[in-house]
Amino acid sequence: MKIIIILSLIIMPSRVDAQFWGYSTPERLSGTVNTEGAEESYPVFSKDSSVLYFTRTFDERNDGKGTDQDIWIGRKGENNSYIKDKLLKTLNNEYHNAVVGISQDGNSLYLLNSYEGKKDIKKGISVSRYVNGKWTFPVQVSIPSLVIEDNYYGFYVNPTEDVIVISYNGVGSIGKEDLYVSTKSSNGWSAPKHMGKEINSVGFEISPFLSSTQDTLYFSSNGFGGKGDADIFYSVKQGDWSSWSAPVNLGDVINSEKFDAYFSCSNSQVMWSSSRDGSLSDIYLANILTPPLLSVTCEGVNVTEFGGMDGSIDATIEGGVAPFSIMWSNGFISEDIATLKKGEYTMTITDAIDQTASTSCSISEPAPPKDKPIRLPEVRYPVNKWELLTDDKINSTDSLLFVYELLVEFPGMILELSSHTDSRGSSAMNKKLSENRARACYKYLIEEKGIDARRIIPVGKGENVARTVWKKGDNYMVSKPSDMTDVQEIKLTESYINKFKRKNPELFKALHQLNRRTEGKLISLDFDPNTTPAADPKYLKFVRYR
Repeated sequence: MKIIIILSLIIMPSRVDAQFWGYSTPERLSGTVNTEGAEESYPVFSKDSSVLYFTRTFDERNDGKGTDQDIWIGRKGENNSYIKDKLLKTLNNEYHNAVVGISQDGNSLYLLNSYEGKKDIKKGISVSRYVNGKWTFPVQVSIPSLVIEDNYYGFYVNPTEDVIVISYNGVGSIGKEDLYVSTKSSNGWSAPKHMGKEINSVGFEISPFLSSTQDTLYFSSNGFGGKGDADIFYSVKQGDWSSWSAPVNLGDVINSEKFDAYFSCSNSQVMWSSSRDGSLSDIYLANILTPPLLSVTCEGVNVTEFGGMDGSIDATIEGGVAPFSIMWSNGFISEDIATLKKGEYTMTITDAIDQTASTSCSISEPAPPKDKPIRLPEVRYPVNKWELLTDDKINSTDSLLFVYELLVEFPGMILELSSHTDSRGSSAMNKKLSENRARACYKYLIEEKGIDARRIIPVGKGENVARTVWKKGDNYMVSKPSDMTDVQEIKLTESYINKFKRKNPELFKALHQLNRRTEGKLISLDFDPNTTPAADPKYLKFVRYR
């Protein structure tokens, strides 16, 4: 009976995991490895890929005369061919023989243990060392508590010789063959540990090997669906040896409608065993395609007015593998972004194979206009109060940080802060209320943020200056949109707002709230701390309101 074995991946130049961009069209390995009437499988490479160890079954030249499987070797020729194949006489006998791992230096071969005579065969691993130009007689590798009852089992030994993955029906198995792991420490090999329900099914899991970083596991299974009798899957380690991501099928290029297993990698090529073109398996080869390099650039459109928010950025992504994950420094996740104020914006993009690229764009704005209103971020107040409003829609103190940063950026700036009320109440009371609102902003910037009091002039405008907004459909906007199609410009006068008092009370309240605002106006950019007179101390006191 043919014994299913698991072969070792010798060395991988970089992490080989599911993030392959793709593979070339598979080709039946050229040269003399594949033969008619026999089965070739389980490719294992020397470190430099110059030697290919493989197993041949049903060949009359085998020591078992076609009834067993023996170890053969091939030498690399031209055009990805392996030629001059020959039987590895010193390690073959009349039983089943196979290489299941090779050390990093190539001087240790791990083998299916069949060297103690038929009656004494212990289903496990043995190791042979290369000494003085010869392979020594294999010696059993002791794995505590490993008892294999069935005829189907296999092993994988990593190049650093400290991890063995075992495929067999053991204690706690879910299916016909499950994956277990044994690791080596100063005390020797550990007892096999089940590798978890995520990668083991009610079917069989065979032929595993690990990437060189030991965090990506490849194996063949008939228990997770797929194209054929057995497909090759991968899973990524999530923590310890029993925690793995959900298996992912390697896809139609690698897997066929028949049996596919024993996937391994050497440099930029992969090999595996497949019966896609017949009843017996041959060894197939495909090249790993290099993913297109990911890059991103951006071009910004500057803000058209001081303090505005009509800036935008157009990003251009080139190369990479879709889908892309995008994150801007302001939290936006779309490729192109708009409604931007002045600032530096950085975009980081990650593609489907974990390539990353970044770009940055600066958005500028015109210089602050003198003697014209400067639109500030929303600073709002409760009805008939001058406390700075903070709720689930706005944080007025955060909005005043814009004013603080503006004054820091322009150390010569003298700014008028004017506050406004809605039209409800008497004009006289609204004038006092607006003065207190302006002074609340003034006190915050002076007392909390340390701005020189001579650089801010608080002014109360009362209810006399209605706010201008823009309306499109049922939406009101406090910033003039760049696209004015179907947009109305509206003054929030008392008569306009009162139209909604009965038919839409919520809108009535919201429009009044928009009028309760604070604006800025540039007075000068020539502030001189040595010549500017002291600020009026009355601004730090609120006027009597009631």
